[in-house]
Amino acid sequence: MTQKHVPFSAIEAARNQIAPHVLRTPLVPAFPLSDACGAEVRLKLETLQATGAFKLRGATNAIMTLSKEDRAKGVVTCSTGNHGRGVAYAANLLGVRAVICMSELVPKVKIDGIKRFGGEVRICGKSQDEAELEALRLMKEEGLVYLSPFDHPDVIAGQGTIGLELIEDWPELDMVIVPLSGGGLMAGIAKAVKTLKPDTRIIGVTMERGPAMYDSIRAGHPVEVVETPTLADSLGGGIGLENDYTFAMCRDLVDETLLVSEAEIAAGMRALYRDQQIVAEGGGSVGIAALLADKIQAKGKRITVVISGRNVDMDIFTRIAGGEDVDLANVQPDGGA
Repeated sequence: MTQKHVPFSAIEAARNQIAPHVLRTPLVPAFPLSDACGAEVRLKLETLQATGAFKLRGATNAIMTLSKEDRAKGVVTCSTGNHGRGVAYAANLLGVRAVICMSELVPKVKIDGIKRFGGEVRICGKSQDEAELEALRLMKEEGLVYLSPFDHPDVIAGQGTIGLELIEDWPELDMVIVPLSGGGLMAGIAKAVKTLKPDTRIIGVTMERGPAMYDSIRAGHPVEVVETPTLADSLGGGIGLENDYTFAMCRDLVDETLLVSEAEIAAGMRALYRDQQIVAEGGGSVGIAALLADKIQAKGKRITVVISGRNVDMDIFTRIAGGEDVDLANVQPDGGA
């Protein structure tokens, strides 16, 4: 395992490269949440990207950075859904073949989204790690170019463009709350924000079920996790025992990481829908969940929460919006794991 940081200059270059194809998303006030927290809270709405999630930024940057020779080979990746959508969309835009390897835990709505954008889907095993093994096999046997969903410098740089927008749109902010999974989103945002405004507090939030980066930071090295069904399915999977970038960047740049329960995630999804009329998936709602559960010292602060994606099974979402705390461990896969 090497321990590298993606340079700030790469994030600036990514912004120029992806600008024609990626939305500069709005930063909107969240008045009910602000009142509840005694803070000024604004939401970064990555839900508005064409693919429904922030992953379009990193995927687009990574594919656009490939040489003509590598584009001709095609790309392969593993995904819990949103990265796969981003890769499929960007690859289709640029005329590149894209194969997306996914586990049986990925919701059907995310698989359908990838196919809609022209991606070839392979379902492999019961974990992100198993899906990654299939992707690496295809890289070796078919010559496809492998794009990590998070531990790739061009992917991290693309996600970091969110951080540039945050500081430009609200230079007075005190705190940024980011969903935490493999760390590509967090690493990119933290690098951009800490470079431009070093005293900004960066907080990562993830689910209690299989929190790979959270556990790895506490262990001092990447560790394996067991994946189980969770409302925050987009945050599932390991970070890779041979992690090159995101572990070191999250360890060095993030001020605090914390966990939220399934019931707290459901409460976050409900609050976004009822108070802001925003449909967000569980993984995109964890920052709101943490604020509502009083797990963050928010009073008097100027806080941005990244709402990372909207790609949720609407049958499950409707039940949650209606007040039910759904436990996906008891829901069949066709019901929206």
